[in-house]
Amino acid sequence: MKKLPQISEAEFEVMKIVWKHAPINTNEITDRLVKTTDWSPKTIQTLIKRLVTKGVLAYEKHSRVFVYTPLVDKDEYIGQESSSFLNRFYNGDISAMLSAYLDQDRLSESDIRSLRSLLSKDSK
Repeated sequence: MKKLPQISEAEFEVMKIVWKHAPINTNEITDRLVKTTDWSPKTIQTLIKRLVTKGVLAYEKHSRVFVYTPLVDKDEYIGQESSSFLNRFYNGDISAMLSAYLDQDRLSESDIRSLRSLLSKDSK
């Protein structure tokens, strides 16, 4: 698997919008993010430019409007970040991670039922 570029938390917020609504133009991205963040339109445009520079977004100019599409698959990116987190904090040991979550009461009964369901599907 190829190494994907690192993106910041703020850039990830932009990417969530693009992944969900692509192709999407600058104004649509800005309109959605000003409703959920305290960012100025200028800040949002800067984040978009950074993502283009990192090779995470592509754009086409349609008259005077820039339309963006992702160059990185959402599931692939999240998978990379999850693996990185698991390796960094738990030496790749998912059992240790789950134990830590259980010890700190971070998993609800619903979470535990979901995990059991996932595990029983894999064992069939």
